[in-house]
Amino acid sequence: MSNSKTDLVPMSRVRRKLAAFSGLSLVAVAVGLPGWSIAALVLTSLAIPVAVGLAGGGSLLRQLLRPGANRGGWRARRPRRSRASA
Repeated sequence: MSNSKTDLVPMSRVRRKLAAFSGLSLVAVAVGLPGWSIAALVLTSLAIPVAVGLAGGGSLLRQLLRPGANRGGWRARRPRRSRASA
């Protein structure tokens, strides 16, 4: 979940809606629903990340698509220690 106080909708809720619409799109194709209903579900699934990107920029979009990406900030990997010969 996002820690920003300005968020109107929690990111976890948006993530669940994206997953639900994407899943429903796959089910609609598998079941053989009419093309207009499949198109509506697919376009809604594509519109969610576009709306998040327009509302909050790239960082919010990354947070939607990769949960935990911005949680702790960027951290450099520690180099491995080589074993000293005894």
